[in-house]
Amino acid sequence: MLSHLYRHIHKVSGVSCGFRRSLMAAANPESASSIYDFSAKTISGEEISLDKYKDHVTIIVNVASQCGLTENHYKELNELYDQYAEEKGLRILAFPCNQFARQEPGDSAEICTFVSKKNVKFDMFDKIDVNGSKTHPLWKYLKHVQGGTLGNFIKWNFTKFVIDKNGHPVERFGPNTTPKALVPALEKLW
Repeated sequence: MLSHLYRHIHKVSGVSCGFRRSLMAAANPESASSIYDFSAKTISGEEISLDKYKDHVTIIVNVASQCGLTENHYKELNELYDQYAEEKGLRILAFPCNQFARQEPGDSAEICTFVSKKNVKFDMFDKIDVNGSKTHPLWKYLKHVQGGTLGNFIKWNFTKFVIDKNGHPVERFGPNTTPKALVPALEKLW
């Protein structure tokens, strides 16, 4: 279906290259060349191309509001963003996910209320699946490029991927690695 849609759109003049790349990446995430080949829906429902993050070191993380790791992870992600967003251009992309013990049960409005109480300034996206048949294409790509120790699947909330300025996933960190522990990996990329 997506390849048919891509062929149709490709024939229409004026379609942006970024949108065509997003369609191709959605059809076959493993063949993407960077995160810039993908788009995602923001928490407010706007579809954006991830090429918006070109030339930025980025952290991509799956989040949940009711996990035992939530308090510390949100606190430290905020601290990293406050310390490095302006000075170094760090971007953080947080994707709510309800696949782990149903610890992100809320809808977009409830998630927005939660993150506003946490004073989150980094970018929040729409709730997605990171495993299974409905896995978001970006997360299929991330898992393909940076597989896990026991398999390519995401094991729990707060799995973090560090992305270089060219949009390539260069490191993967599990839930037990705190965001501040990512600083040495980030410093190699600035």
